[in-house]
Amino acid sequence: MTSAPRRREASTPSPNASGPGHPLPTDFVDFGRDICCRSTENTRREWLVTNGLGGYASGTIGGMLTRRYHGLLVAATKPPTERRLLLAKLDETLETGTESIQLAGNVWQGGMVEPDGFIHLERFRLIGSIPTWTIAVGPFRLRKQIFMPHGRNAVAVRYELIRGPHPVTLRVKALANHRGHHQVTGGHAFDAEVSNIDHGVRVALPAVRDLDAIDLFLQCENGVAEPAGEWFENFLLQVEWNRGYDHLDNNLHAADLVLRLEPGGHATVVAGTEAMDAIDGRGLLEAELDRQRGVIEAAAASAAPAPIRHLVLAADQFMVRREDGGDPGTSIIAGYPWFSDWGRDTMLSLPGLCLATGRAEAAGGILETFARHLDGGLLPNRFPDEGTAPEFNSVDASLLYLEAVRRHVAAVADDALLARLWPSLEAIVESYVAGTRHGIGVDPADGLVRAGEDGLQLTWMDAKVGDWVVTPRMGKAVEINALWYSGLRSMAAFASRLGRDGGSYATLADRVESSFDRFWNPETGCCFDVLDGPEGDDPAIRPNQLIAAALEHCPMSAERRERIVALGAERLWISLGIRTLAPEECDYIGVYRGNQRTRDAAYHQGTAWPWLMGPFLEAHHAVHGDDEFVLAALRPFLEHLKDAGLGSISEVVDGDAPHEPGGCIAQAWSVAATLDLWFRVAGRSGDPATKRPASRKRSKVASR
Repeated sequence: MTSAPRRREASTPSPNASGPGHPLPTDFVDFGRDICCRSTENTRREWLVTNGLGGYASGTIGGMLTRRYHGLLVAATKPPTERRLLLAKLDETLETGTESIQLAGNVWQGGMVEPDGFIHLERFRLIGSIPTWTIAVGPFRLRKQIFMPHGRNAVAVRYELIRGPHPVTLRVKALANHRGHHQVTGGHAFDAEVSNIDHGVRVALPAVRDLDAIDLFLQCENGVAEPAGEWFENFLLQVEWNRGYDHLDNNLHAADLVLRLEPGGHATVVAGTEAMDAIDGRGLLEAELDRQRGVIEAAAASAAPAPIRHLVLAADQFMVRREDGGDPGTSIIAGYPWFSDWGRDTMLSLPGLCLATGRAEAAGGILETFARHLDGGLLPNRFPDEGTAPEFNSVDASLLYLEAVRRHVAAVADDALLARLWPSLEAIVESYVAGTRHGIGVDPADGLVRAGEDGLQLTWMDAKVGDWVVTPRMGKAVEINALWYSGLRSMAAFASRLGRDGGSYATLADRVESSFDRFWNPETGCCFDVLDGPEGDDPAIRPNQLIAAALEHCPMSAERRERIVALGAERLWISLGIRTLAPEECDYIGVYRGNQRTRDAAYHQGTAWPWLMGPFLEAHHAVHGDDEFVLAALRPFLEHLKDAGLGSISEVVDGDAPHEPGGCIAQAWSVAATLDLWFRVAGRSGDPATKRPASRKRSKVASR
């Protein structure tokens, strides 16, 4: 006689709930069969979990690998860099006693989908930042959740049989790999020794290419592990194919993990670079959910709308520990899945990721970490993922550092930190005045900063393919000199706080302010993008003047600032960002697609960037004081959390409608700009979808 299906036992921790005392968002990113069971929809939407070291797990709702960066364990072996894929995926088969149902989804060379287990997905949602699937097979309902124990190169996959008439077996194929996460594995790339250990197996992965040997431990609770050794070849990585990269990958079937699930029961698979003495899936999950609650509470966001709480957790994903020989420091990953930590991106992101979310101590740690790497007055532009020496090809990172220090001091009034940073701040200004590498230095004729060197890209518009620098911007760039002016004003204020003489900084700033008038182009009614370049002054309509107009220490008149804001609204603004070039310009490219050359040709030639909404809305608010306009402009970003990188904000979107997202699925400065604006304008409570704060002045373009 078959028993009636049992009601679900209280095996999932209470953090699934939301509300007072349970601030985790649970139902905002929430899809049913219409999304989950359609491959075009479930591969478009990607999830991400991170471990605070630079390591991550990422994939699609449907479980199919579409990027070389997709995998369940991408470990940062020299945090936050030297990231390598160790576990590609777990392919599950449900054995009910009468039939075996494959739950996995794979795409093979030629486009064949086999199996198509995603057709059994009933629901996908984010509980906090934890991807959670509900799988329906006949009378059985399974829940699957993926998360990473914070601070460990490990991933946990937890299964629950939340309803069913009798116990089942879940047979899980563990597909391992050993490669840098920018690479693919071809052929029978290596032999791995698989041996049994307590609760699982040890997979001894040999040295390959430029990677040292490493062990992968696969362990489980309520199950047994069986070593395997077969290679699965020719996984088709569709997104890589679309982007013009190597797109076939091979993975090693290292072991089978055979899990026994009772109705209402659970089992967990843990993969990591270190073995665990015991596997406690419930305890690991509760610890991570508690940690995420703490992140939201520290940001005073418990009562914020669900999308804002998702963004607070997205901000947390970028915060990482940096280990580079000395004491561990704090840094920010620029974007997942492929960026490491960049100086420019870190300084632009620091206010939104740290100051807006109650992480003032982390902000101070980041500023001190980067100060240790200052060289010739320049901040590292990039710490390469391969762990090699930092790169210093940036004119703006050091100036953005001065602005980040200003924001931190204004928020925290940490004079002790300011005193410790003072020698580094002085070194930046002195190096720019005297001149430093890559032609970066002050022109004695007008006090403006010039920069440029053939073959190098020094501003944030840094696309380069081979020897082709797409937007070299050699000369005196508008945002660089606005940041230079602002930094000098900040230095004078810092000196005053510390009881020092800041007169020389104020004098320099006065001269820059006078010279900045040269940037105004009366023919276009806005600023030149670059002065004194190899071909003269560049009148292209770009958003860099919005960065200048957004600064608290702004070197232009109120009338010109207002004109620049109006131009941004009329010619550059789209719903999810600001275009990098006005559509009427001859070099405008409105779609960011194709191989690397065609994408990079569009990257800063019309492609829109979400992060630029930060300076645009800052400048707009400075001119018009219109809170309602800012909150309305942020609404599309909150809805975007349900697309592309779920719970986060993309790197770029097409300049042309329908403005498809592209680039990284989770970009630090995109998230930071949105959080910074929301917390400062909406406050730490209230719903941006309904809140209508009083405005001091209505904007002429507010109804756009």
